[in-house]
Amino acid sequence: MPEIFGHLPDGRAVERVTLQNGVLRLNLLTLGAIVQDMRLHGVDHPLVLGADSLAPYLGSMQYFGAMVGRYANRIAQGVFALDGQKYHLSRNALGRHCLHGGQQGSAARLWSIADLQADRAVFKLTLPDGEMGFPGTLNVLLCIALRASALEFDIRATCDRDTVCNFSHHGFFILDDSGSLAHHRLQIDANSYLPVDDDQIPTGEIAPVAGSRLDFRAPRNLDGAALDHNFCLSNTRTAMRPVARLDSALSGLGLQMETTEPGLQVYTANHLPKPDARGLGGRHYGRHAGIALEAQVWPDAPNQPSFPSPVLRPGDTYHQKTRYVFSRP
Repeated sequence: MPEIFGHLPDGRAVERVTLQNGVLRLNLLTLGAIVQDMRLHGVDHPLVLGADSLAPYLGSMQYFGAMVGRYANRIAQGVFALDGQKYHLSRNALGRHCLHGGQQGSAARLWSIADLQADRAVFKLTLPDGEMGFPGTLNVLLCIALRASALEFDIRATCDRDTVCNFSHHGFFILDDSGSLAHHRLQIDANSYLPVDDDQIPTGEIAPVAGSRLDFRAPRNLDGAALDHNFCLSNTRTAMRPVARLDSALSGLGLQMETTEPGLQVYTANHLPKPDARGLGGRHYGRHAGIALEAQVWPDAPNQPSFPSPVLRPGDTYHQKTRYVFSRP
């Protein structure tokens, strides 16, 4: 049954629900469909970065574990054109760009619980036409489920006007209790990535990873690696397939990521530490305390015709599936 986790400044209650299947245990919040805590049976430490109270999620941890959208990542200058019409969006990144759907994107919204079972929860959200500048009413249905040793996200959305749609789970994972990624190795099935400017906006170039510091086609240690890049997995949405693997030499735990999406944003929490980022069990989250593996359409795709299309039209259904599969030594 849902329990009260805290209250927003306007008095609305944020609820928490718990899913478990004997292998994994998961706490979810109605705010942003946040994964607040996640545990593997027999392992003492959490597998994600989270907070024990609501306050950090209203501050510097606003995206930790959240489902971000209606357009995950960045749209340059907070503007894009669709069918000859220009749309001006919420500019919540550096005062210049739209990030994760704007100031009141899906991470800042209260989702309603449509169905709740022992090992899965279904959340609903309606994003109105014109909110944050985006066209079209967007109706979103999100199923978060535990499947054996896997955490699975199945998200669908429909619209009543031509719009753009791109959701992503923004969880930070860590597979040991060291407080950093120093003992982790990462492998990504991507031959190219998107170079960005100083504002993290793609330049439009699609560059090969070969010969660069972003070549993770073979497993590489993450000690000191500062990443915030989109890896190009494909040119369009595909069938579910493995795209990345994370392992900790310290704990022996592993994580395989599978998705339908054409892009993978990898972010190593370069912005930490923050004074209010007090973590689970009182943990202090420092630089590179966790890694976000965000399945998505490529950033700024509404302004880049050569990128995979994020356009959603009436009568069509946006459908993304992403799965994180955990393994033991």
